[in-house]
Amino acid sequence: RYQKAIEEITRRMGEGMAKFICTEVETIDDYDEYCHYVAGLVGYGLSRLFHATGTEDLAPDHLSNSMGLFLQKTNIIRDYLEDINEIPRCRMFWPREIWSKYVDKLEDLKYEENSEKAVQCLNDMVTNALIHAQDCLQYMSALKDNSNFRFCAIPQIMAIGTCAICYNNVKVFRGVVKMRRGLTARVIDETKSISDVYSAFYEFSSLLESKIDDNDPNAALTRRRVDAIKKTCKSSGLLKRRGYDLEKSMYRMPMLIMIALLLVAIILGVLYGK
Repeated sequence: RYQKAIEEITRRMGEGMAKFICTEVETIDDYDEYCHYVAGLVGYGLSRLFHATGTEDLAPDHLSNSMGLFLQKTNIIRDYLEDINEIPRCRMFWPREIWSKYVDKLEDLKYEENSEKAVQCLNDMVTNALIHAQDCLQYMSALKDNSNFRFCAIPQIMAIGTCAICYNNVKVFRGVVKMRRGLTARVIDETKSISDVYSAFYEFSSLLESKIDDNDPNAALTRRRVDAIKKTCKSSGLLKRRGYDLEKSMYRMPMLIMIALLLVAIILGVLYGK
């Protein structure tokens, strides 16, 4: 059962990826198709494997596809600079239909003189990725086995968090942008139930929303997609306060440790002084 599912998915992935060896990603439909072959089909495969084990109902294909597309699109957005600087030949996965609204060539986004247009293009890409978030929430809410759930949920929370970090962030075109280790550790440690997923998606969506510039060409659409995610999370009735912070989370624990060590040193000093 497992081998048959794996064989079918890998065959379809190979055939699909071969199509894009000599074909650039021109339209948004091309972009969705490429991401389907490299990641959406992985979602199909996992759903079939989960079902084969008897631990899960077979998820609808469109939900399985969205699970893969949300992760893949987030990676493509985050990895712009690494891909465009690839030697001997750059890798270009951002669809021309989006980037051509802002620059003449995709590599122009990395130049400082194009920073304003680059950020607008970036925001357009993130807004496109957000369309898959509600499908992901629906998929995860149906999972029954805890191991399957955590296997799926942690990467999805990392994805929405990465979208929040990348949105309106010119640093995507200057270097590596990713969630800090302290925040990543919290996500891994605290993701145990669908309530934790709804809470994380709600908070990271709210953080992204706080970065929306009303002058951005896609601001209204971004707000609608963020509002839809937040509404889904809130309507679950399962929200908890997490207090995720994209900038400060990495500093809190080291600071507490330093204060604790200082207090220990003072106490020991007093005791030995006596």
